[in-house]
Amino acid sequence: MLFDKVKAFAVQLDGATAGAEPVFSGGQAVVGRVLLELAGAARVGALRLRARGRAHVHWTESRSAGSSTAYTQSYSERVEVVSHRATLLAPDAGETTTLPPGRHEFPFSFQLPPTLVTSFEGKHGSVRYCIKATLHRPWVPARRARKVFTVIEPVDINTPALLAPQAGAREKVARSWYCNRGLVSLSAKIDRKGYTPGEVIPIFAEIDNGFTRPVLPRAAVVQTQTFMARGARKQKRAVVASLAGEPVGPGRRALWQGRALRIPPVGPSILHCRVLHVDYTLKVCVDIPGTSKLLLELPLVIGTIPLHPFGSRSSSVGSHASFLLDWGLGSLSERPEAPPEYSEVVADEEMVPSEQRPFLLLQDPNMSLDGPFFAYIQEFRYRPPPLYSEDPNPPSEAMRPRCMTC
Repeated sequence: MLFDKVKAFAVQLDGATAGAEPVFSGGQAVVGRVLLELAGAARVGALRLRARGRAHVHWTESRSAGSSTAYTQSYSERVEVVSHRATLLAPDAGETTTLPPGRHEFPFSFQLPPTLVTSFEGKHGSVRYCIKATLHRPWVPARRARKVFTVIEPVDINTPALLAPQAGAREKVARSWYCNRGLVSLSAKIDRKGYTPGEVIPIFAEIDNGFTRPVLPRAAVVQTQTFMARGARKQKRAVVASLAGEPVGPGRRALWQGRALRIPPVGPSILHCRVLHVDYTLKVCVDIPGTSKLLLELPLVIGTIPLHPFGSRSSSVGSHASFLLDWGLGSLSERPEAPPEYSEVVADEEMVPSEQRPFLLLQDPNMSLDGPFFAYIQEFRYRPPPLYSEDPNPPSEAMRPRCMTC
């Protein structure tokens, strides 16, 4: 049969290595070839190629129109970000060409648009890129081959907006049985807004507990996926990293002097897509018994281009010293905290039973140390450890001087 003469038909991209596919970004050229292996001579009508990139969102919501009437509202939206067509083999109109048996290669190349959206897979939406080749032959069904490729749009954290410190303060009157039981205040600060996976966020915070019972400070990096269609929005949140501090007793004050929170391998922020966004925040909160928690949120941007190891790093040391003075930690009489061991920075996080974790961590099988997102970000591995870490033997709370918050 003519159909059996096609032994292999596939799309191959240049730059692929064993077990790893190339990663692209906006403005780059995609170069590859369509491979066709024939067991015998075959007549071919045409060989066409199509490259497509699409952002798509879809979800449903159940609504009630009365006591006995219910209906489901569907929301869907899509945006084409890449569209390219090419004909790799085209005989004259209405004609066919006969290819001899053996291996045939049809090269192709095309330029990606200058600005793209990072590849993404979520519960209610996705951003996918693929190349599809179609082989047309007379009297038999068309043969198709498909190749998916990954796009990671660069997000450079070496910009003034992402190098700026982030800070905030909140307070709450704790109530119990409709009676005021004291004031709980929280202030927190981080040295910049932009980070890359694998980095440690040093958190500086002050917790004042005027309540009659102990309170518990916590911190977490939260990912928020926002899907947009037909004027409606759907959000999904997940905790990707978290830590819990020690309880703060009644009438006491606690200081976090660079409490370390490491960012795991996660996808970068997606901020400029019309139908979906991926945002990150650092949430610092205080659990107050008998009432709602005190919550402070600081914006984060997860990038793909790490902090420059020389110029930006040295300048950040000076800004870090100014940052500490502004936070009131530059003149503390206690001994300075030592940098962490390198193994403490790169080692896997200690496993904690799920019932003891302060936050439910995101479980994403597509995000791993071997995935394309983490492999794209390599430079941070060769930078020195963070400047500060938590003191393993902090002085007692009563001996700590009150810091000046900004």
